[in-house]
Amino acid sequence: MHLLIIEDDRTIAENLYEYLEARGHQCDYAGSIAAAAALLACTAFDALVLDRNLPDGDGLALARRLRAEGRAMPILVLTARDALEDKLLGFEAGGDDYLVKPFALQELEVRLLALARRSAVRPADPVLRHGALEFRAATQELRLQGRLLALPPKPLRLVAELLAQPERVFSRRELEIAVWGHEQDSSDNLRSVLHTLRRTLGDDASTQVVNVHGLGYKLVSR
Repeated sequence: MHLLIIEDDRTIAENLYEYLEARGHQCDYAGSIAAAAALLACTAFDALVLDRNLPDGDGLALARRLRAEGRAMPILVLTARDALEDKLLGFEAGGDDYLVKPFALQELEVRLLALARRSAVRPADPVLRHGALEFRAATQELRLQGRLLALPPKPLRLVAELLAQPERVFSRRELEIAVWGHEQDSSDNLRSVLHTLRRTLGDDASTQVVNVHGLGYKLVSR
């Protein structure tokens, strides 16, 4: 398998890399969400090993973004958090399996192989819907009440992220990572993308992006 290890702890990443390469797998490494996004933009991977605690955000933000884009490669989430709520968040974000640190390298490989077998027969669900809004990841088409909307790539990534979990409040930081792969120096960049999306949806649309004061933004249907 061609694997992408997304882990900022160098010791853990090196142990994973050396073990999996010795077992015959091809591995690439990223120490942040931004670095992983850059690799994913130009390389196809069979599976991801994804840490949650990364220097530029929660690894689950990357999982949500990939699922919103229709990327169906298996994702094995690594974390030191073992509470049920944390595990449920991992699965809701698009993770396929969840391994709590510390873990045995042999178990990690067995889980990855099992995920690869399941993904070979698992159909992807590239369509996200909320109210009258529908996004087809395979064709990157956004429709409102069946009408095709023309949007640039950044607003499309934004709406895909919001549609992955409608009615959930997303922080500015989460949305910036979803759109650009990293936080922005100025909040004006996100405001500009939001303005483009809202203008395209129109003021009368039943599905809108709303501000939640002091918290962020969410997608709602009236």
